[in-house]
Amino acid sequence: MLSSLTKSTYEAILKAELRPAMGCTEPIAIAYAASILTELLGGAPDKIDARFSGNIIKNVKSVIVPATGGRHGIEAALAAGVVSARPDKRLEVLTVLTSEDGERIDLLLKNCEIKIDKLNTGCSFELELYGGRAEHSAVVKISGAHTNVIEASVDGENLTEKYNQITIVEESGEEPDFTLLNVQDIVTYADEADLEAIRPYLMRQVELNMAIAEEGLTGEWGAQIGKVMLSMGGDLSRKARAYAAAGSDARMSGCEKAVCIISGSGNQGITASVPVKVYADELGKSEDEMLRALIVSDLITIHQKTGIGTLSAYCGAISAGVGAGAGICYLHGGKFREIAHTLVNSVAILSGTICDGAKPSCAAKIAMAVEAGIMGYEMWRCGSQFHGGDGIVTKGVENTIKNVGRLAKEGMSDTDREIIEIMLGI
Repeated sequence: MLSSLTKSTYEAILKAELRPAMGCTEPIAIAYAASILTELLGGAPDKIDARFSGNIIKNVKSVIVPATGGRHGIEAALAAGVVSARPDKRLEVLTVLTSEDGERIDLLLKNCEIKIDKLNTGCSFELELYGGRAEHSAVVKISGAHTNVIEASVDGENLTEKYNQITIVEESGEEPDFTLLNVQDIVTYADEADLEAIRPYLMRQVELNMAIAEEGLTGEWGAQIGKVMLSMGGDLSRKARAYAAAGSDARMSGCEKAVCIISGSGNQGITASVPVKVYADELGKSEDEMLRALIVSDLITIHQKTGIGTLSAYCGAISAGVGAGAGICYLHGGKFREIAHTLVNSVAILSGTICDGAKPSCAAKIAMAVEAGIMGYEMWRCGSQFHGGDGIVTKGVENTIKNVGRLAKEGMSDTDREIIEIMLGI
C-alpha cells in the first residue's frame, strides 16, 4: 500500500501535467507571451524586442504555427499571439483565431518592428519580450516552463501576479514534489489509484490525442509517416507506431486540433498515450484497465524527464516511447519487475537520439521511440535483457534513469549548442 502522501502527489502530478495545447508548445509559449504583452499595452505593439534561449529558437524555427495560414517561425508566433490577445486561453491561445485573422497577422508583420536576439543565461527555456505602443512600454518574461510568467509589467507597474502559472497549486496550495516519483511506486499507484479523481484528465488525453492521430492518418500532413507505416501492413506494433507518428505528422504541420501535453510537450503526450490506447483496444481491455496502463506510461515518462529538464539535445519522444512500452507491459499483466526490465531495455536502445527542433521528422523519431519501447517489453517477454555495464545501463532501474538524466542534461549540453548553431547557420 502506498502512503497517502505518495498517492496525493502522483495524482497532483498528473493533474498538473495533463493540459491541452494547440500547436507545438514552444511557438505557443511565444504566442502566449505576446498575447500578455498586447493586453498589458492595451493593443497591438508598434515594436517588439524579443529574446529567446537557444532551445526555444531551435523548436520554433521549422514548425508551422496553427491558425496562421501555414506560417512558421518566431515572427509568426509573435504576430499570432498579438492578434489573438487572449492570454486567458494559455496554451490554447490561438484557438480563437479564424481564417479572417490572416490579414491582420500580415498587417502586423508589416507594420510592427520586430527584433530577435538569443539569450545566453544558461536556462534552456527562457523568453523575454519588450514591447512599445505609443508612449507605453511593457515587459513579459517566461522561464522554466511554457506558462511560467516570472515578470509582466507595463510602464513600471508590476502585474506579474495576475499571470502567474496556475497548476495544481489551485487545489493543493503547493507545487507537487516530482522527486517522489520512482518506478516501483508508480506501478503500485497504477494498481491502487482512485480513477474517478483523475479519469477526466486521462480520458481527455486519450480523446484529444487519438483524434489528432486519426487526422494525421486521413489528412495530408507533413511527411505522412503514419500513413506510410500503416500502408505497409504488419502487426499491432506497427499500428501503434503508425498512429503515434500520425499524430505528430498533423501537429508539426499546423493542424488546428488540440492535444494533451505531458512534460510540456504535445509530441510526448501523443507518444505516451496513443500506443497504449491502440494496444488496449486490440487486447479487449476495459476502460479502467487502459487508464491504469496509461498512468504507468505517463508517470514513467515524467519521471525520466524530471532529470532531463524541459528542453535539451535529448529527444523527449524517446522518454515517452519508453513510457509507452512500460504501459503496454502493464496491459499484458506486467508489474514492477517486468516494467523495470522493459524500461532498462528500452532506454538502452535509443538513448542519445538528438533533438534538432520541432518539425515533420519528429513523427519518424516517435515511431522509432515507440518501437524501442515495445522492443524493450518483447525482449523481457522472451527472456532477453540488457545488463548493468552495457553502456549507460547500470544496476537498478532508478540508477539507469539517473544516468539518462546525466547524459541529457550534462553530457549533451555541448551537443545542444552545436545543434543550435548548425540550425542558425552560425
